[in-house]
Amino acid sequence: MFSFLKTSAMAACVAVVAVPALVIPAMAQTKWNLPAAYPADNPHSVNLIAFAKDVGDATGGKLQIAVHPAASLFKAPEIKRAVTTGQAQAGEVLISLHENEDPMFGIDVIPFLATSYPTARKLWLASKPAVEKKLASQGLMLLFAVPWGPQGIYAKKDLNSLEDMKGLKWRAYNVGTSRIAELVGAQPITIQAAELPQALATGVVNAFVTSGSTGYDSKAWETMTHFYDTQAWIPKNVTFVNKAAFDALDKPTQDAILKAAAVAEERGWKLAEEKAKWYVEQLAANKMKVLPPPPALKAGLEKIGEQLTADWSKKAGPEGEAVIAAYKK
Repeated sequence: MFSFLKTSAMAACVAVVAVPALVIPAMAQTKWNLPAAYPADNPHSVNLIAFAKDVGDATGGKLQIAVHPAASLFKAPEIKRAVTTGQAQAGEVLISLHENEDPMFGIDVIPFLATSYPTARKLWLASKPAVEKKLASQGLMLLFAVPWGPQGIYAKKDLNSLEDMKGLKWRAYNVGTSRIAELVGAQPITIQAAELPQALATGVVNAFVTSGSTGYDSKAWETMTHFYDTQAWIPKNVTFVNKAAFDALDKPTQDAILKAAAVAEERGWKLAEEKAKWYVEQLAANKMKVLPPPPALKAGLEKIGEQLTADWSKKAGPEGEAVIAAYKK
């Protein structure tokens, strides 16, 4: 009798324990952090917030992704490492920030290689497998990539040739922009986007190359007078996830993320192209001189582009050459 009661009591305990075990997974909520470097109203951040909402809706709130814009959680150069080490589960970075790790991360900032959205997309598709492979070796899984607007030069004076760039305090944000400064005799000063408004206000830099949207975000017209629409390159932000965090999710949640990522990529490219013209119009509306580069300046920049393409190809080796060949096909 005792044995029977003991067995029954144990069975009852197991049943009590088992019921929550069946219920908890359905109710459990996973929370992820996604640090980003740009203001909340920047198209990249807007797209990330929409992506997070899509994932939350698709999973019935099971996975909640908190987007932290404006470098509020980690500064731009720290985001990738934070996701690699699991301090954040996902993140978005300007991929060319990490060109020192692998030349493939800087392929989209080779001047004058891809200067329109169709060619930028073609270059991305050609380089995507190599980028995915490198990220995977670092414990990261690529989700999607979204472009910026074409890059132009901001200055406080007329720039008619490369000679006029000599001695400028030039804001650099990656290998390529630092190298441009060196080649024209300017002084490269590394400043990330979140710190650019202060650097401009305090005179730390007096010239830089970036998109219309970053110029708008930093209110470049308060300190700069000229914007030369060089359309030098179209860089990209890449959003990725810690692979271990992704693997810990159930299959339906993983599928929801991948589906939302595909939608975010398409939406992001469309948004970037739509907004690029608007941002340049806002520079003009705020009394900046918006100009095409004078012939001598354009010729000089194209020569620099050839030099940087050769430098990049040398660093990237056969893999890089194969990607460039696939792109130019």
